[in-house]
Amino acid sequence: MKWQKGRRSGNIEDRRGMSGGKKVAFGGIGGVVILLIAYFMGGDPSQILNQFEQQQSGQLTEQQEIISTPEEDRLIEFADAILTSTEDIWTKLFSEQNLNYPLTTLAIYRGGTETEGCGFGKAQYGPFYCPADQKIYLDLTFNQELKDNFGAKGEFALAYVIAHEVGHHIQNVLGILNKTNELRQRMSEREYNKISIMTELQADYYAGVWAHYLNEYTEIEIDYNDILDGMQAAEAVGDDMIQRRAQGHANPETFTHGTSAQRVYWFKKGYDSGDMKAGDTFNEPSLQ
Repeated sequence: MKWQKGRRSGNIEDRRGMSGGKKVAFGGIGGVVILLIAYFMGGDPSQILNQFEQQQSGQLTEQQEIISTPEEDRLIEFADAILTSTEDIWTKLFSEQNLNYPLTTLAIYRGGTETEGCGFGKAQYGPFYCPADQKIYLDLTFNQELKDNFGAKGEFALAYVIAHEVGHHIQNVLGILNKTNELRQRMSEREYNKISIMTELQADYYAGVWAHYLNEYTEIEIDYNDILDGMQAAEAVGDDMIQRRAQGHANPETFTHGTSAQRVYWFKKGYDSGDMKAGDTFNEPSLQ
């Protein structure tokens, strides 16, 4: 992909110089946030919730001098270009529906960072979106993890991940996350896992819609090989793939994000259609 000519909005919050602090208790946002924070964990969301609840409040962080590397500088430029492309595309698509698209911020950090309402984020959780502060959180080392541990190579793989998290921001703006969080309060964990899968697959769909308009609405250029990289990334983070890699087998009852096939399907569907309204995973018969 050719992204260097892409516009930069600068909505990047560089937290790499912040250190100190412990984990903080889960801040009352609800089960859906825990699921989003656990993006690549593939485990039991309730166990993660318990870990948050058992932790003590954190200490304030201290700002230190940021020592960057050329690779990190390049990744930040890339992330800025990708985030800006989502802003340009979704602002236009929302305006066509007579809606306002509030921008999100991408917080770059190392190791761990406090959020404003979603507890303490760690690199091990992978990229995540916090509805409370409407920010996306990303440790840049995840780019290497995509290649080494998930086999998702090519620059578009990380672009897909960022666009997926922006998909959660869209769900938050449209009130979808509030509704799914309310459902969490009156459902069993097993029942809610289906809702979680629908939520994640819709974010994949929105990522596909974003990809559909890249060449048309931005200065970033992609070809179908980039889309194949995106589908490979979606496949790599399917629940079945992650669980087989981690424990040698998959347990569908604990799936929270969808299978590899489902994630590829919904990303590709969004890319093919370009219609932000055609991604209603919550009323999809095959997901009931």
